[in-house]
Amino acid sequence: MKCPYCNQETTRVIDSRPADDNSSIRRRRLCDECGKRFTTYEKVETIPLIVIKKDNNREQYDRSKIEAGVLRACHKRPVSVNQINALVDEVETEIFNREEKEIESKLIGEIVMDKLKDLEAVAYVRFASVYREFKDINTFMNELKKILDK
Repeated sequence: MKCPYCNQETTRVIDSRPADDNSSIRRRRLCDECGKRFTTYEKVETIPLIVIKKDNNREQYDRSKIEAGVLRACHKRPVSVNQINALVDEVETEIFNREEKEIESKLIGEIVMDKLKDLEAVAYVRFASVYREFKDINTFMNELKKILDK
């Protein structure tokens, strides 16, 4: 590992510990040349995931898109940032555990809705109304009835 201060390649690990819920390792390193310390992170390399959109276009998976949709749905609702992050982590875990190289955006949306339904009912309906493209009030009411029946 090159030192970011002097660019020498003679560095050594002086401390290692788990980071990010054991999904990566944080390493403190020491440069043998200049004596400065720096931190590196080691993470498992994942298979790049391709998302198949509704129009059959393909694009690389982007966590921030799920986060943005969930944040919009939870706007002005009693849902903490930690709860949102946990929900997105759960969605990601479910997606990557499928071990597929391609996944339909439709399936990702269904997983998000399933998780939101358990977290916050209003956020769920907001997300569903955009995701399922409710065309009229009847479609909206049908979705609300499903929630009320449970």
